[in-house]
Amino acid sequence: MEQGFAILMFLFAGALLLYAALLAVTKNYHLLPYRATVSVKPKNPKKYTLQLAKTIALAAAGIALGAAVALRYPAVGAVVMVAGVAAACWAGTKIVKNE
Repeated sequence: MEQGFAILMFLFAGALLLYAALLAVTKNYHLLPYRATVSVKPKNPKKYTLQLAKTIALAAAGIALGAAVALRYPAVGAVVMVAGVAAACWAGTKIVKNE
């Protein structure tokens, strides 16, 4: 099974997208892991949760893009995935900072 890695990454990206959608729709700050909520006390938890959902969706998109490339070129797909997640983290700091 040559595409096992890519298929697993598609499933992982899909799970992250579902979680991001759940956060965006409900805007429930308590759906975040407890360890993440202890260190951050946002002024507006609903807006913070929405911004964090956008960041999670960006990271999932980077993983899905890398998985799509990995279907054809596995090594290049891994590089694209790492670069995509790094770019999503960088953009996520800008998105969440606007909260």
